[in-house]
Amino acid sequence: MDPISFQPDVLMPGKAAATGAAPAGEGFSAVLKNALDGVNTAQKNAEGLAREFQLDNTNVSLEDTMVAMQKANISFQAVVQVRNKLVSAYQDIMNMPV
Repeated sequence: MDPISFQPDVLMPGKAAATGAAPAGEGFSAVLKNALDGVNTAQKNAEGLAREFQLDNTNVSLEDTMVAMQKANISFQAVVQVRNKLVSAYQDIMNMPV
């Protein structure tokens, strides 16, 4: 997989969202909520795998646990960057002269 073109699925809830257009009837807030829900799910999944691995569950491998943890981490970092851009845009708008 090419690391430059990697885009987590949790940040692309719909195929149309990946192209920049929201699906019909789905606004920015819905897309953002879906992304946050996806990040939350990824984090819970990674936490569950880590717990099971620590309890010596033979069905959970270290590789699966580490991959899930990295996916959750990357997804969370992407959401933090989106939040930072939103805050920056808000501050720019608030600093505009009327």
